[in-house]
Amino acid sequence: MAREQLLAETFIGLADTLVDEYDVVDFMQTLAERSLELLAVDAAGIMLADSEGRLRHASCSSEQMRVVEFFELQVEEGPCFDAFRTGQAIQSASPADAQTRWPRFAPRAKSSGYLAVSAVPMRLRSQIIGAFNLFSEEPRVLSDDDLAMAQALADIATIGILHQRVLRDARTLTDQLESALESRIAIEQAKGVLAAHLQLDVDRAFELIRRYARARNRLLSDTARQIVNGTVLPTEISQEPSRVL
Repeated sequence: MAREQLLAETFIGLADTLVDEYDVVDFMQTLAERSLELLAVDAAGIMLADSEGRLRHASCSSEQMRVVEFFELQVEEGPCFDAFRTGQAIQSASPADAQTRWPRFAPRAKSSGYLAVSAVPMRLRSQIIGAFNLFSEEPRVLSDDDLAMAQALADIATIGILHQRVLRDARTLTDQLESALESRIAIEQAKGVLAAHLQLDVDRAFELIRRYARARNRLLSDTARQIVNGTVLPTEISQEPSRVL
């Protein structure tokens, strides 16, 4: 497959993640695997920051790469960490250069067969959520075009991951709003039940329901549902002593 066609299919596949439901793990795995063909590197991996800002392994193209990335995480140094911290692309074209930059990480990368290492930040404007590792078995740096392509892949992946987080948070908010609306319906029904049985106006009925719920440290919505289903009788509500609301 021509590189241009593969690139187009990759971007289309990544763009397809901007939907309600998708497998973010499979999404990152696809990105790591496609990058081997698109960028002519021998291994790729993705690290993402957790809620405390610490990098964690997310996906990689091979078990060998996974082992190297776990070591990088253990010693907390390497191209991925530099790209994440600085927000800039990082390249090292030889084991000697890597040894100068990352004395603990470099020997492990070399012993695993990787003679050149690169990383680009996974970013959206000022927000950086991780880094994209690209390792080669030959001592060379990525060309300017390849580096730009790597950053573009990382950027669209970042958009997809952040979009998934927004959808998840939005879904939580929607559930909360739906629950609140359902609770409001129950409260209105309870007000009507109480007003009809006790011959009160609905405002007074609502005051009594609130007083009853507060006196027992119960949720207003739960008390309302109990009134509607008959678990709590209107006479019980009316007998509640007065108190400051």
